[in-house]
Amino acid sequence: MRALLSLSDKTGLIELGKELHALGFELVSTGGTAKSLRDEGIPATDVSTLTGFPEILSGRVKTLHPNIFGGILYDRKNNSHSSEIEKHGIGPIDWVIVNLYPFEKISMENKLPQSEMIEFIDIGGVSLLRAAGKNFESVVVLCDPADYPKAIQEYKENKKISLESKRALAAKAFGHTAHYDAMISKYFRESVMDDVSNLKSGVKISTPIQKDASTLFPSELTLGLKKISDLRYGENPQQKASLYKETGSRNWGIVHAEKLQGKELSFNNYLDLDAAWNIVNAFAGSAYKGVACVIIKHNNPSGTAVSNTSLSAFQLAYSADPLSAFGGVIGFSSTVDKEVAQEITKTFFECVIAPEFTPEALEIFKSKQNLRLLRQASGLSLPYELDVKKISGGMLVQERDLHLSAEDKVVTKRQPTAEEQYALGFAWRVCKFVKSNAIVLSQGNVTAGVGAGQMSRIDSMKIAFQKMAAAKLEPIAVSAGAGIKPHLGKMPLVMASDAFFPFRDTVDEAAKAGVTAIIQPGGSLRDQESIDAANEHNIAMIFTGMRHFKH
Repeated sequence: MRALLSLSDKTGLIELGKELHALGFELVSTGGTAKSLRDEGIPATDVSTLTGFPEILSGRVKTLHPNIFGGILYDRKNNSHSSEIEKHGIGPIDWVIVNLYPFEKISMENKLPQSEMIEFIDIGGVSLLRAAGKNFESVVVLCDPADYPKAIQEYKENKKISLESKRALAAKAFGHTAHYDAMISKYFRESVMDDVSNLKSGVKISTPIQKDASTLFPSELTLGLKKISDLRYGENPQQKASLYKETGSRNWGIVHAEKLQGKELSFNNYLDLDAAWNIVNAFAGSAYKGVACVIIKHNNPSGTAVSNTSLSAFQLAYSADPLSAFGGVIGFSSTVDKEVAQEITKTFFECVIAPEFTPEALEIFKSKQNLRLLRQASGLSLPYELDVKKISGGMLVQERDLHLSAEDKVVTKRQPTAEEQYALGFAWRVCKFVKSNAIVLSQGNVTAGVGAGQMSRIDSMKIAFQKMAAAKLEPIAVSAGAGIKPHLGKMPLVMASDAFFPFRDTVDEAAKAGVTAIIQPGGSLRDQESIDAANEHNIAMIFTGMRHFKH
């Protein structure tokens, strides 16, 4: 029996080599792997001995030779194959043990230019795994060190590896090479997008750029996913679920957040944490200075606020809808300190995510051992990260919704005041992340009521007003921007809608409840009716020219 070993990751190599040698295998290895084996006293034949040809092109060509691939690929049940192998003096290779150059690890470090990165694209290793996988009935293929002990144990017990085991290992090898190719494809796809960014502005930018659809959406799109862990269950206990990370995603996004304490995260926790992290990041670098806080319930914000401390931001967000806040997920744009930790522990919450927690805050949270704390110091994503949604039989792929508005055009006789303008901008940022039909009421820098996910826009508005009536908003002193009075109780009530009003009824009902300004995309055939209604009620209204449906 002969085994070919070519390993970049040498985890478990020596133990495996000793076992195979003891079982009577001849070990054939590429340069670095052979040296590691021989350094431990394990005999290993260089690949060049079988090929009669040295490694060339700085190691780019080592195993690509008929004496290697013939020994792997020939069908042992095919007499003509056996005759050819014998005629050319090619010996069989029965086990192929290969892992690939660490392209993902090196690319995520983001230190090397593309001219050096391409040297980490494995050619021979991928070919060896595919060849062995194709001929799985005759060849054992191992690409994961975790599988070494199981394979050795099965061989010791049965003097062979079963066909079922070989088929499973082949499936894993093809999955591994497919993932590897997806990772490389993504690297080059993102390199093209970086080039477009650089051509446009001279530097990589963090806002959307004009892109050709064929660049964003190639005719064949590969998505590489690597499993992180199994989850307790999916959206419901009867559904199994796992967490995967997107290959080459560096360290952005919720999937890379570090859990500091608490129970295992659930499927629904991850969905709500992602919503929370997106919303607080929407205020980063904006005119809304200070700390952003949001409380998420069932993937919608029950309360959102921006204030000059984590404590006051949380208090405002909580008071916007204390009933819904119970059992929610909290997101902060800044460090969670002792004072806000003390406030949070007074109520039951599922998770808290923030860029950082002070040591004093972590000590306080220990009293709530089931509360999950997550630290995520990095941003969300590159501007050209794709938004992928599964449908039966396929996927929908789109750009992420990163814009706010096409234009902010006042369409009414009355211009919004500075206070209204400030509150409208705040409400519009939050409205992007509320499920359609979405209505957001705000006073200054805090949501006063949120209506989400209704079939009728007027119903969403009614829910938002019901939430406002039940809210416990207190006049908390906050720094709300230049020229804005910090007393919440005196701030005007404004409304944001994620899409246009098909009828004037929403404007009429808003006026009855005391709304003084509205922001919406516009674009309805009946826009003039809504404008007329706003003028009748002395409401200022802004059209953004951009809707934000969220399904």
